[in-house]
Amino acid sequence: MDKKLDEKTILDALKQVEDPDLKKNIVSLNFIKDLKISSENKVSFTLELTTPACPFKGKMKEQAEKLVREIPGVQDVEIQLTSRVRSTVQENTKNNIPGIKNIIVVGSGKGGVGKSTVSVNLAIALSQTGANVGLLDADIYGPSIPKLLSLDPLPDTETSGKICSVYRYGIRVMSIGLLLPPKKAVVWRGPMLDKMLKVLLYEVDWGDLDYLVVDLPPGTGDVQMTLCQNLQLSGAVVVSTPQGVAIEVAVKAMDMFQKLQCPVLGILENMSYYICNHCSQKEYIFGMGSTRQVSEEWHIPFLGEVPLCSQIRYTSDQGIPITISDPNSEGAKAFQEIASKISAQVSIKNFQE
Repeated sequence: MDKKLDEKTILDALKQVEDPDLKKNIVSLNFIKDLKISSENKVSFTLELTTPACPFKGKMKEQAEKLVREIPGVQDVEIQLTSRVRSTVQENTKNNIPGIKNIIVVGSGKGGVGKSTVSVNLAIALSQTGANVGLLDADIYGPSIPKLLSLDPLPDTETSGKICSVYRYGIRVMSIGLLLPPKKAVVWRGPMLDKMLKVLLYEVDWGDLDYLVVDLPPGTGDVQMTLCQNLQLSGAVVVSTPQGVAIEVAVKAMDMFQKLQCPVLGILENMSYYICNHCSQKEYIFGMGSTRQVSEEWHIPFLGEVPLCSQIRYTSDQGIPITISDPNSEGAKAFQEIASKISAQVSIKNFQE
């Protein structure tokens, strides 16, 4: 006669399923919610993960279902997959932005490495997994996000007095480029820049966000210091290209983030390789392996490689990022994989604290 099923038996079996990123079993992580056993011995529960972008969610669900079905007496198993993104920001933290759980800054130290294109596509890729995502263009002197997303300037203001963020391609967006007439240059000294940055952070209606991606300007100056010193950041993503000069400046950016006590979530290589149109082989025309070597030397994750291709350039210029215009392309898939790794690093950090 089969032993009567109980919750302990089910949970003991599920302890064999481990989250590959967090290195703990899903029971100890409290991922199992609403566990029920019907009178017909049907087992149902919700598997609540830390991010909708988890690349292992299908594998963990499959493993959990297999283990429960192997328990004597179980007639059927139903698992609902969901997620709840944890917050880096502790409650009542000074200067936090209400409704925003995690802030990820994207920096490079050097201009011209495609950082804004990377920021746009990473924000969209995170959104496509089901997360609520915002994108802040923090480059006050040279905002490029409106062009990359084909956005018109001057959004309306809500009756609450807050500036409306613009909703585009599934993400909420704000940039000084949306608040000024086209082609108008910003000619300010540091204090004005600092003031405008705080307006974009605190006086914009961002809504409830799992992730706010911040596209930083080049360099290691005022904007970076204001963000790191005023906000509790989830971490920084550093963008480089394979050339030696870009790597050298990227290292300086990582050094800056560490000095400002902002954790570096990882480094990625943009314009990493070219795919030949005739033979489909990868050509590492700017060199190979330098960014990965830096990640090993600094003991930070290497997040991946984004190809150098005309399609990414063309879609960016048209204001329809490749993650929207061709989500199954190699370029889009590179951004999607990197976004998953970034969300995993945020989850790891949040569970460690």
